[in-house]
Amino acid sequence: MQKANERKIAIIGGGPGGLTLAVILQKYGVKATVYEKSSFQANNQQGGSLDIHSESGQRALQEADLFESFQAVARYDGEDFRLFDKKGKMYLEEIAEDHGSDRPEIDRGVLCEMILQALHPTSIRWNHSLSHVVPLKDDLYELHFENGNVETANLVIGADGAFSKVRPLLTKAKAEYTGLSMVEVHIKNVAIDHPELASFNRRGKMFALADHKAIIGQLNGDGDIRVYASFQVEQEWLDQSGFLWDQPDIAKQKLLSYFEDWDESLQNYIRLAEGKILPRRIYMLPVGLTWAHRAGVTLIGDAAHLMSPFAGEGVNLAMLDATELALSIVQHNDLSIAVQGYEQKMYAYSGEAARESYKNLQLCFGDQAASRLAALMNQYHQQA
Repeated sequence: MQKANERKIAIIGGGPGGLTLAVILQKYGVKATVYEKSSFQANNQQGGSLDIHSESGQRALQEADLFESFQAVARYDGEDFRLFDKKGKMYLEEIAEDHGSDRPEIDRGVLCEMILQALHPTSIRWNHSLSHVVPLKDDLYELHFENGNVETANLVIGADGAFSKVRPLLTKAKAEYTGLSMVEVHIKNVAIDHPELASFNRRGKMFALADHKAIIGQLNGDGDIRVYASFQVEQEWLDQSGFLWDQPDIAKQKLLSYFEDWDESLQNYIRLAEGKILPRRIYMLPVGLTWAHRAGVTLIGDAAHLMSPFAGEGVNLAMLDATELALSIVQHNDLSIAVQGYEQKMYAYSGEAARESYKNLQLCFGDQAASRLAALMNQYHQQA
């Protein structure tokens, strides 16, 4: 029997899910070590703004005794949402109250730093990119890192994202291309340098949908807007479409050409961008993925149930996974039983979210996307 307090627990990945898991275990006297591939500085700068849901992400923060810290920095006014078609016709506008929202925003770097501050410094190893895992006898695993270090663990938890190095121990399933590619650009210091755009975007997100494309703008806590020009295209498109990614000014002009018949207010999200242009493909795991339980290994977050961002559940599910797994470990002396209990719960709620995500992706990049999304959101608000 693997008892949590007597066994070595390794968490691969120091994003919000992995860090939350370590902090909750620490709270209950269960030691775990987080292995993160990046440096502290790089990890703190990753990602955009996240909306943290009351039933999942906020629950995790409460369990980690971090909810008051979260409330002090969360942007309750960051839930403004505006929806347009390509001609600039507005289909939906939601204006958030300054307080009382159940899904306030926080930048990913701020969230990670807040959780990290609660974790004992010896519980995380930076610059540890996992190369591969070797199963040994007696449910023991050997972790090989690209820096040459080798560790052993009785429980290996893959919190290492879309292309998890831990996942192959459990399933042959791989992340597959969704048919959606995004090009990310940044507009800096919007309120001061571009007040008209700041007014147009308001304090949260702007979606413009048409022609199987989208321009999505997201105001971050640092005053910048992250923009995602999105395309329903073949997987090779980003490589074959002639973008010169190392020449941002040229790439930006080419990007604008794909939106030449869109309203100028929407084109400004690309025209006013500065700095690097980041191409990315959106991947997903099979909806409702499960695996045969294996003693000593499990997955949380994107490693377990990668989905497109169109359900808004990614970070929230990762933190909910962390909570359910940590509490199951605390409640059961046998680690294998603890993991099985967590996995059965996780399969149910993650499968539902993955189905919603896939359905919403198809809607947002289908015909009459703006009007259909507005109708869906209005229906949701009427039922809430």
